[in-house]
Parts: sequence; C-alpha cells; structure tokens
Amino acid sequence: MDLMLDAAALNAIMVKEFPQVAEDYIVEHVEPMQVTVRLPVAERHLRPGGTISGPTMFSLADVSIYLATMAMIGPVTLAVTTNCSIDFMRKPKAGVDLIAQARLLKLGKLLAVGDVLIHSEGMQAPVARASLTYAIPPR
Repeated sequence: MDLMLDAAALNAIMVKEFPQVAEDYIVEHVEPMQVTVRLPVAERHLRPGGTISGPTMFSLADVSIYLATMAMIGPVTLAVTTNCSIDFMRKPKAGVDLIAQARLLKLGKLLAVGDVLIHSEGMQAPVARASLTYAIPPR
C-alpha cells in the first residue's frame, strides 16, 4: 500500500483539525502502515509521584493510530476510536519526551486495527503498549 500523507501533511492536519492539542504531537517519521510520533513532555503531562500521567500516554497512543490511519487513507478526519486497550508497563521518566511507534495491523474499508509501543526517550524498554481499533466512515 502507498502512503497518502507524509509527516508534514499529518502535522498540518493536527494544526488544522485539533489546534487545541496540536503542539502536543509531532509526527517524526511515516512509512506505509507505520508512524512515529513524539510527545514533548511538559509539566501539564505529569502526575503526583514524578511520572507522566496515564491519560497522556493513552492520548499519545490514540493520536498515533489515528495518524497512521490518515497516512494510508488520506484526510478522512471523521475516523473515530471504537476500541482501546492499554498496558502501562514501566514508569516513564518525568520531563523526558515520549516516543510512540504505531503500526497498522489491518486496514480495511471500515476498520483500522493497530498497536502502539510507547517509549520514554532514552529507555530501551517500552513504558506502555496499546491496541486500538478505528472506525473509518464510508467514503
């Protein structure tokens, strides 16, 4: 399958469609069925105990599969999450960026299924793993 959108186009979609959170996500790399997304960690992402909050990691996983789907099908911005399961495996480093590596496992006409590994920059082992399904509206 060929890419429909590159990193610059995906970053532009975030600015246009989600300006309230666009600065939280930077698409760094795109290839067929895969994207790498960085979340520059700020104080608002932290929770008591000196770590990054679960909702922050969930949103990174969710946005990453959304962007991987857009990369393959084009700007169908009304695609929505229909399922998500996330495992928080290790404590991420506070103040260190999170890197999500998302890959689509199946891309059909109506559903996209993928998984995401989230790393704290500089850590070899993942801090979280998520599995997501997106519903793609009829075109």
